[in-house]
Amino acid sequence: MAKEKKDKEPKKEATLEKKTSKAKKAKPKSEVSEPVESPEEVKPEKGELVEKTPAEQAKGEVEEEAEKLEETEKPSEEEAKVEGEEAQAPEEEEEELEIVEEKFYNLNLRKIWSSPREKRTPRAVRFLRDYVSRHMKTDEVAISEEANSMLWKRGISKPPRKIRVRAVKDKDGRVIVFPGEVK
Repeated sequence: MAKEKKDKEPKKEATLEKKTSKAKKAKPKSEVSEPVESPEEVKPEKGELVEKTPAEQAKGEVEEEAEKLEETEKPSEEEAKVEGEEAQAPEEEEEELEIVEEKFYNLNLRKIWSSPREKRTPRAVRFLRDYVSRHMKTDEVAISEEANSMLWKRGISKPPRKIRVRAVKDKDGRVIVFPGEVK
């Protein structure tokens, strides 16, 4: 008999849990639903185990990885000095060009627009190269990336109508074309 009582008691608890869960699930329509609390707002009672949802676990892992990356990406003071020197290097290269002659030209590219639409900007580049070589009296003309992007800014069919350029001639007779300064 003692064994039978012990077996019956757990069954009663289980049936009570089922009834209470059914009662919780079945809410009358007239009741106003309570706002759902976010997992951060739910406070566990004493003795309750709280498990994180997969989304919370992933979020925690991502934050840990971000912290690790921040620690590894911060350069030391020596590396920062080296990077600062590298950033100044392009300006020094321009200074190293022993300038023999420097001239500013305002070019009107209006006649370029009479050519077919898909040939305008390449023709403007050729025109710029020929014009500078004729006026600086040399055959070696290089167009800088900045000047080239200035011509190609609006694409192949719409080069600018007018441009201002700075032509710099070094001691070897080479000419480099840079964008001109705006007045």
